[in-house]
Amino acid sequence: MSKEKQIRPFGWRDKVGYLIGNLGNDFTFTFASVFLMVFYTKVLGISPGLVGTLFVVARVVDAFTDVTMGRIADKAKPAKDGKFKPWLRRMCGPVALASFLMYQTSMANAPMTLRIVYMFATYLLWGSIFYTAINIPYGSMASLISPEADDRAALSTFRSLGSVVANIAVGIGAPAILYASDAAGNQIVKGELFPIVALVFSILSIASYLVCYFMTTERVKAVPAENVKQVGFIDTVKTLVTNRALIGIVIASICILAAQILNQSINQYLFIDYFKDKSGVMVMNAVSMLPGIILAPVAVPLSRKFGKKELGIFGSLSGAIACFLLFIMRTKSMWTYIIINVIGFLGFGVFNLIMWAFITDIIDDQEIRTGSREDGTVYAVYSFARKLGQAVAGGLGGWALGWIGFDSAAQVQTEAVVQGIYNIATLIPAVLYLIVGLSLIFIYPLGKKKVLENIEILKAKQSAN
Repeated sequence: MSKEKQIRPFGWRDKVGYLIGNLGNDFTFTFASVFLMVFYTKVLGISPGLVGTLFVVARVVDAFTDVTMGRIADKAKPAKDGKFKPWLRRMCGPVALASFLMYQTSMANAPMTLRIVYMFATYLLWGSIFYTAINIPYGSMASLISPEADDRAALSTFRSLGSVVANIAVGIGAPAILYASDAAGNQIVKGELFPIVALVFSILSIASYLVCYFMTTERVKAVPAENVKQVGFIDTVKTLVTNRALIGIVIASICILAAQILNQSINQYLFIDYFKDKSGVMVMNAVSMLPGIILAPVAVPLSRKFGKKELGIFGSLSGAIACFLLFIMRTKSMWTYIIINVIGFLGFGVFNLIMWAFITDIIDDQEIRTGSREDGTVYAVYSFARKLGQAVAGGLGGWALGWIGFDSAAQVQTEAVVQGIYNIATLIPAVLYLIVGLSLIFIYPLGKKKVLENIEILKAKQSAN
């Protein structure tokens, strides 16, 4: 019997393992996306404008580290346990430790210059180096776990469900611990508890990566390292600007992640300063996960019937309509705000579940166009786009808070600032979701028909070999 015939067939073990692997990503990523700006501004007392600048600077660094990691992963010689899997066991400890180091409240009493240096150093260590070194191989694994379109869509769905679980854990658990009410009913931040919460999520992250490592199997034969072309950053940029699919998904990814993270992070200020109810933060974080949970069983059948691009267009426009409606309404009701968000994001929920399958489609299309399969490099470009989205969210959020006069030293903000927070939380995401829909309509070319054609071409190529 050949070695290939002895490999366990793709199944639930792979899907659940891949889901748990994304818990490893999102225990640290979601905590940073939602609470890091709160920690920097309300615990360390750093200006929101400077925090926004940090996020943008970090993404400039990522332009090099992401692509470099993609090339390293592509060129690395496959080990006995796979081509991309080994990076999970190598990097799970360093990324978790780096995440924990970002939330040290002992720095609150240090000189401001030292606080700023600490902020830049620890954030770059976590996000630009260690998170990059584990997230790119993790994402690239999907194309080697199975060559089938439905299997890849299932992996994307389960990966997104992993984000749902992590968001619930972070979104409900962290606010309950980190926020408290003062005598006047205002919500304040308990900064001294940040290191404890960060440590818990770091430990959970390590455990999740290791479970993913032991439960998943790479089945698709990786391209031998000696056959991977040496491609530098400039060559990668040239590939990007000539690949419509990659351009379309990069634009969509930057905007979608910017909208989601901005909404998550600004909601921390909205519910505390505008609605004055910390329970709203936990409720919003919990119910925002409902669309993903409800739609998970039908995500693959819907993508098979309508196509991923087509579902993405519908979902992004649904999110845009919901946010525009909230901006116009200027509701004072916390529950109205939450309900309209959830209804609007029901359409968006399917897109979130299958968004990772877009990348495997682009990797296939890139192979057909160029004759070279570069899983790590293509995923690295996509990863960089997502980090740009994070930077846009952080930059816009931080700068916008500065523009409206947010005072980092004050636990209670003025009415003008509070109204400005509402504008940031509704109007900016609405515009970003609209751009997502337009980029998929007018730029991204891989509709249902084209994706199926590419799969058949590659199957014929593999059979010929």
